[in-house]
Amino acid sequence: MKRTPADYLRQAIGLAVKNTDSCCGGPFGAVIVKNGDVIAAGTNLVTSVNDPTAHAEIVAIRAASKALGTHDLRGCEIYASCEPCPMCVGAIYWSRLDRLYFACTRYDAAQAGFDDVLIYEQVPLAPDCRMIRGECMLREEGREAFTRWLRNCRKIEY
Repeated sequence: MKRTPADYLRQAIGLAVKNTDSCCGGPFGAVIVKNGDVIAAGTNLVTSVNDPTAHAEIVAIRAASKALGTHDLRGCEIYASCEPCPMCVGAIYWSRLDRLYFACTRYDAAQAGFDDVLIYEQVPLAPDCRMIRGECMLREEGREAFTRWLRNCRKIEY
């Protein structure tokens, strides 16, 4: 029987519930599907591995990239128990996933104490106007890496 997006999303929700019960991290789960097959899954491991980037979506993207042997996940879809945070949205775009499905919204997460509103508000601001201030320095020296990238005939485009 062919599985539906709701089936995969229920799998991600199940991972989130199980992860919550095991206290391995936050209440988040994600699965990545290609051609109807689940190729990777992830749960939030932030507190168990002491890595603030170990969100369920990131864990799943890393596992899918390893399983497929590529950084390019075109042809795949991600199912997340909750609307991804800005970091995870960026990773979804960088990995070139075709589609995102999610169950809960960022507002549901905020009610449970996971409030990404500050990050959503900070990202569009100029670096020097953010709460964690950014300052551009040594730009010309820093551009050397880009100059070399453009000339490198052995680079792997992404």
